Amino acid sequence: MKRMNFTSLLVAVLMIMGVSIVSCDNDNISGTGKLKIQLTDAPFPSDLVAEANVTISKIEIRKASQSEDAGRPFVTLSEEEMSFNLLDLTNGVTASLVDLEIEAGSYDLVRLYVSEASVKLNDGTEFDLFVPSGAQTGIKIFIDPSIVVAGGLTSELLLDFNVAKSFVAQGDISSSEGISGFIFTPVIKASNLSTAGRLTGVVADADNIAIDGVQVSLIDADTVYTSTFTDENGEYTILGVDAGTYDLELAKEGFETTIIEDVSIVAANATTQNGQLNVVIE
Repeated sequence: MKRMNFTSLLVAVLMIMGVSIVSCDNDNISGTGKLKIQLTDAPFPSDLVAEANVTISKIEIRKASQSEDAGRPFVTLSEEEMSFNLLDLTNGVTASLVDLEIEAGSYDLVRLYVSEASVKLNDGTEFDLFVPSGAQTGIKIFIDPSIVVAGGLTSELLLDFNVAKSFVAQGDISSSEGISGFIFTPVIKASNLSTAGRLTGVVADADNIAIDGVQVSLIDADTVYTSTFTDENGEYTILGVDAGTYDLELAKEGFETTIIEDVSIVAANATTQNGQLNVVIE
């Protein structure tokens, strides 16, 4: 089933709990409001990788314009150099990028300047990656529809850095020796935490013993929307999911794949969906 289009909610994109819907006309928005931006990661599907590192040197946001003559100026949110191992930011873990007051209004694009990127394998091998224009022109992350920051209130944005799509391994990824390098092609999604939901749960076997390393994938119209892996307690968390109905796929080698249909994600709420995997009998 397609994701639901919550038009009336999305007008107020990125306004966090308790914020009322306001007009996108900047003339009707005054004062300042607080903007929070957090970073998370859709994890890399390989146990060969120990670190996927990025250094962010600057963050800007673009003021949306109702008129071409008015221009579309960028506002600098941070020029502090911040480094992250993105593999630490999984299963609901986030890192704070921005928490400050900005001019109230509508904003439609974040520009993230990445000055360095690297990958470290479990065997200690390190690869410094070429960053394509990320340090000079920034990585553009569109907010659609625009976020409305209202005076005296808080808006919150989650940037989901898809490591699997952003760090593309070259060579034979079945072993560390076979990997010849990585291509850095950053894929980042912006989610409105006031209109997006979260999905949590535990995956266990038939004896109710938790299973770690299960790939948990949300499927939307036969396409993987996002995925994560269970931790040592069999727990998983997926943040920033658009409200709607999805299928949930649970998969791990040695177990039968389980598909749970029609999992409902509610805007600005948490959904709990546990699952069970049965051992493959030879």
